[in-house]
Amino acid sequence: MKKISIIGANGFIGTYMQSFFKAEGFIVLPLGKEETRKNSNEIAKMLEGTDIVINLAGAQIIHRWSPAYKKILYNSRIITTKKLVDAMAQMKKKPELFISTSAVGIYATNGPMSESNYTYGDNFLTKICKDWEAQAQQADDLSRVVIFRFGVVLGKGGGALSKMLPAFRLGIAGTIGDGSEPFSWVHIDDLLHAYLFVFASEKLEGTFNLCAPNPVTNRELTKTLGSILHRPTVIPLPKFVLKLLFSEGATVLTEGQRVIPERLLANDFTFNYPTIEEALKEILD
Repeated sequence: MKKISIIGANGFIGTYMQSFFKAEGFIVLPLGKEETRKNSNEIAKMLEGTDIVINLAGAQIIHRWSPAYKKILYNSRIITTKKLVDAMAQMKKKPELFISTSAVGIYATNGPMSESNYTYGDNFLTKICKDWEAQAQQADDLSRVVIFRFGVVLGKGGGALSKMLPAFRLGIAGTIGDGSEPFSWVHIDDLLHAYLFVFASEKLEGTFNLCAPNPVTNRELTKTLGSILHRPTVIPLPKFVLKLLFSEGATVLTEGQRVIPERLLANDFTFNYPTIEEALKEILD
């Protein structure tokens, strides 16, 4: 029976992971913010005996990006990942697999982007993702390393969808700007099964886009949500309003990426929810 340590286990995705992997027969060790504040020596002792380390640590992206908060965003990812890699180096028995996190925000806003054909962005989110991935790759000599670049994760009870639904249910939602912004997403069920997939496929390593094979535009997302909820979606949200609320952080909402999960598809991973309509119908059922 394999042991999985989940760093950042108390967030939306980590909570799902704990239940899912326990049901799959794994021993699960959840580590939260308090544990990641410890030094690498102490973290190594906690991780001893772990077969798979999953790194989800990172402060909430959708937030007002003041200079102080940008430092929190950066340090919560890069410094925490460095501590994890340092801790793994100190473990008597190294984990067989280290899965770290990144985001499709590493890419430029044109597209489509895949792992083999891409352009990186030129903003703060891109810098975070590049440095985050580079730090995780320092574990290459210790374990098999996989980095998942997440699209927007959709599921019940949390995440981006929970922030969107109140306005839709009140009938006061609409597109962001003209609605043409790309939106790359993944259903939480497919995300969890992608982890199982790389657990079992020992040849798989490196970077993978973890998003559904059918990205949409903000307009398509909005219209699909409105249709399923039987609510109007006629009130557009001007981009300047988001800029007022989130400052530079508004770019997460106003400048999406169109991303294809080329490597997962090439290795015969099957998405249970490949379209936005299928995903939203299951979540909102």
